[in-house]
Formats: sequence, structure tokens, C-alpha cells
Amino acid sequence: MNEVELKERSKEFALGIMRLVDALPKTISGRALGSQLVRSGTSVGANYRAACRSRSKAEFIAKIGIVAEEADESAFWLELIIDGGLLKRDQVEPLRQEATELTAIFTASGRTAKQNPQSKIHNQKC
Repeated sequence: MNEVELKERSKEFALGIMRLVDALPKTISGRALGSQLVRSGTSVGANYRAACRSRSKAEFIAKIGIVAEEADESAFWLELIIDGGLLKRDQVEPLRQEATELTAIFTASGRTAKQNPQSKIHNQKC
């Protein structure tokens, strides 16, 4: 998957998160989880774009680490929504799976950048 596809995929993830949050019940729990989820879920794409603009390899590694953390945090909030019974599993599971996959992709990207001394900064490709 190239950088353009990852930008689009993370944007679609954010849009899916926004739609899901709008479907949450207007309870204290629903609003609290929705607020947390919309922040972490939309920041995946925003922070990935920031990583693509990194000025150095070290900056890229730091920023891609934030992207992975936000994707993983999103998976956590989605799990709470499922386990707390706020929405049906089948409504949430596709986004939870996507959050898990994005976490793995961005974690691997950071690991590759750390391990490969010849790797480029990545900002030329994003």
C-alpha cells in the first residue's frame, strides 16, 4: 500500500468514525466515549499527513509512532462501545478491525524506518 492509498484509507477511517459517533446514544457514556473516539479516530489521518511532511527520519519515526498510538487508542474505544453495549457489534466491528489493521501498518512502518539506515525520510513520497 502506497502513501496516497494510506492517506485515503485513514481519511475513510475518520469519516467512518464520525458516522459511528453520531449513532452513539446521547447518554453520559455515549458522549464521553464518542468524544474520545472522534479525537483519536480523526487524528490518525491528520497525524499521518504530518508524518509525511517530516523534515527528518527521526521526526518521521516520532510522528508515525503517534499515528500508531492513535489508531490503537481508537480500537480501545471501539471495544468499549461493543463491550458496553452502546451499539451492536456488527455496527462497530468493521471499524475496530480497521483500527487494528492501521495500528499494525503504522507500527510496521515505524519499525522499518528505525531498522533501515538507508530508508528515505518518506516526505518525498507522501
